[in-house]
Parts: sequence; C-alpha cells; structure tokens
Amino acid sequence: MHTARIATLLEPFLQHPLSESQLNQISIYIDLLLHWNARINLTAIREEEEMVTRHFGESLFMASHLFPLSLDSETEKNRQPGVSAPSASPRVIDIGSGAGFPGLPLKLWCPQIQLVLIESNQKKVAFLREVARALAFTNIDVIPGRAELLVRTPDFPKADVVTLRAVEHFELILAQAVKFLADQGRMAVLIGSAQLPNLPNDLQWRLPIPVPNSETRVLSLGVIG
Repeated sequence: MHTARIATLLEPFLQHPLSESQLNQISIYIDLLLHWNARINLTAIREEEEMVTRHFGESLFMASHLFPLSLDSETEKNRQPGVSAPSASPRVIDIGSGAGFPGLPLKLWCPQIQLVLIESNQKKVAFLREVARALAFTNIDVIPGRAELLVRTPDFPKADVVTLRAVEHFELILAQAVKFLADQGRMAVLIGSAQLPNLPNDLQWRLPIPVPNSETRVLSLGVIG
C-alpha cells in the first residue's frame, strides 16, 4: 500500500503524523502480514485498509497515549514525529502478541523501548521474528510461551508497561498480566466497552478513552497505586 494512503487512514488516530520512514515500515509490515496470512491464520482481517485502521490505528493510538510527544523545547519540536525522549527506554511486555499488535507498532512509534513479545503459537513466533528482522528493530525479544507460566519464572524481569489486545481468556490473562508489572508500572488494554467491568481492581484505572472510528472499542490505562 502507498505510504500516502496509509498516512491518510491513520490521521484520525494520531495528533502528530508519522515520518516517511515509519510509514515505509508499516507498508513492509502489511506486505509480510498479507504473505504470511495466506499460509497461517494471523488475522481475520484480509483487506489492507482495514488492517491499517483496525490493527495499526488502534495500536498507534495506544502508543501515543503511553508515550506522548513532549513539545516543551526546541529539541523536542525538532525530533522525528512518533518518537519519545531518547533517554527513556521503558521495558514493555506485550502479552499474546499474535500478529504483533499492539507491541510492534509501539516499537515503531517509540524505537527506544525494550520490547518483549510473548506468544505461545510457534508459527506466530516465527512471523514476529521475521517482522522484527525486516523492520531492523533492535532491543526486542520474542518469547515463545504462555504468560501464566512465564510469570512464575524466577527472576523474569518486571515491566514498566504491559499491553494486551484481543487475547483469549481475557479475564484470566489480565490477572496474570498484573504480576508482570514493576512498581508504578502501567497496563494498557484495548477492549470493548462491555469488558470494562472485568478490569482488575488492584490497579487504578483512568477513564476509558474511546478509540477513533469505533462505537465500542476503548483504550483503558491502569497503574499500580
């Protein structure tokens, strides 16, 4: 897909446009997703433009709220759009990454995060590693396994941010996901508004943020008190 069309489709989700380099990365990602999706079931969405809005739009919408751009100085103003402060390198764990959403778009938005993708399906693990290689991402680990088992692993590093989107057994995984958070860590989930009552009470949740172009989808952000 042409980068200009990608940029247009993403406009409702972002206050600041992506750079041409970032748009090129999304185009490469879509090509890989279409190619692999013909062989393994990565996503039920087959149409390119819907991939941009549903997968990349939602994920980048989350990224922009987790790592908003600071425009307090000339240095910040001149920084490439979509990139947060160079000194910040938070550890992000994306649980049940599937085809890479929202984790890989978070990395595209904020390249300096330390990204961990947890995925139990080996074919999807192979896809995630291929995308990371093709987009020349560094400081990224794709871990094959189930979150509920990995969280019991001694000395498994805690995360500053944990993300979830479209995972199976959502309520059960949420309870495990909290255990990955470091002190003052944040959780970000993309869910339907009907799922809001199922958010764990051991986090302090902000008011849900409606996802653009959706009647029911929301972004919910929680923090350890």
